[in-house]
Amino acid sequence: MKNVVITHGSAVTGLGTSLDATWEALNDGRSAIAEVDRFNTDHYLAKVAACVPDLAADATGSRLYPLLDQVLAQLPQLPQETRLFTATTKGAIDLLEQGQRDGREAAQLQASLPVTMTRWVADKLGSADPGQNVNAACASSTQAIARGAALIAHGRANCVVVVCADLVSEFVLSGFSALQALSRLPSRPFDVERSGLTLGEGAAAVVLMDEDTALRHGLPTDIHLCGWGIANDANHITAPARDGCGLILAVEQALTCAGLAADDVAAISAHGTGTVYNDMMELTAFNQLFGDRHLPINSIKGALGHTLGAAGGLEVALALPALRRRSLPPTCGLEQAEPLAGERVKNVPQPFRGDVLLSTNSGFGGVNAALLLKRRDG
Repeated sequence: MKNVVITHGSAVTGLGTSLDATWEALNDGRSAIAEVDRFNTDHYLAKVAACVPDLAADATGSRLYPLLDQVLAQLPQLPQETRLFTATTKGAIDLLEQGQRDGREAAQLQASLPVTMTRWVADKLGSADPGQNVNAACASSTQAIARGAALIAHGRANCVVVVCADLVSEFVLSGFSALQALSRLPSRPFDVERSGLTLGEGAAAVVLMDEDTALRHGLPTDIHLCGWGIANDANHITAPARDGCGLILAVEQALTCAGLAADDVAAISAHGTGTVYNDMMELTAFNQLFGDRHLPINSIKGALGHTLGAAGGLEVALALPALRRRSLPPTCGLEQAEPLAGERVKNVPQPFRGDVLLSTNSGFGGVNAALLLKRRDG
């Protein structure tokens, strides 16, 4: 199989309009979570979210495309044969909200579908590939990156770009509120007093290439995407399996794919939503996989909120500076770690030794996905 490298990652989040700005803010311990002012939250469980500042709707009436414009503007020139994957759970859902309010719901339905975002991105990039959208709940972009890597590894593509985005919308906030999944205060991933998630919005773009193609284009080849795994625990429509069986299987698949052992993993960028059961499920899985090793673990969702389909893409983009600096950003909102986490989760940056970072995401419907990124010097 061909080696897969990550040549570029870009990001737009509530903390910054670039990957570097977001990275710096995260490591300073800043949070983007604040009171929502773009719609009325009086009837909902939570009134806070991590929104991108000054994100205004464009002529279509959606905030999605200005968000995507910002992240696509950061992409380098892509080879003509680049394959496209997008990842979003709700696309331009704000258009459907508007249509419902003014009686044009049917007219806005097509415009709000995720496939419309895929077509828009393909047109914006001038892509010959019409693209595919992956909608796998909160593991959407993680699975899209895994699918792109598999195409490259098996020689079916030389370059893949994965573009992911989701908005903070009243539709989604009301849904999570009805599920009693939101925290009234900013989320506290892996904290003993965690009480739910906080929504966030953002976009990311990740460029994958086979190593030879990257070298021909003079692009970085120091970060390899060396393993990936996808599994479903088939436990419940919203709740994860308490024993972490689906996540364990996904990580084991990724390790097998990479030809690595559990002891090779040096740090973990976890899903870390701040809900009682998700965080406990992840810690249970990590303990079974890695034993009692002092393995640094973090979650960025206490600072950026839960960005749904964009979460995995943002975490992979942020894994690039994390691996290059061998340091995990702090877990914002953490005060007293869940006992099962021990000293592995902290609210300060965590240096680590080693070259392999595990990134995991889980979502509704029992979906789980894992990626292994490896730094290689020289």
